[in-house]
Amino acid sequence: MARGTVVVDTNRCKGCELCTTVCPQHVLAMSDVYNTRGYRPAMLVDPEEKCTGCTLCAVMCPDAVWTVYRLPTVAKALRAPAAMALAA
Repeated sequence: MARGTVVVDTNRCKGCELCTTVCPQHVLAMSDVYNTRGYRPAMLVDPEEKCTGCTLCAVMCPDAVWTVYRLPTVAKALRAPAAMALAA
């Protein structure tokens, strides 16, 4: 399964909660603390590392506060050295 992570710019987030409604892994929640603008920003709550980096939160966000990172899968990481060995 694909793995990823997301980072939110908490000072720009207005707390609309749209991202939390579209997350298929349900790893986004609203913070209990307020940002400098007086909003409760969204945050990643992913202790089991279920985020896939699908980008739905970033696509849905009207303020473009999300940065999405896709992590290489184990299978791809293992294939790369094997492919280089065959090419040599």
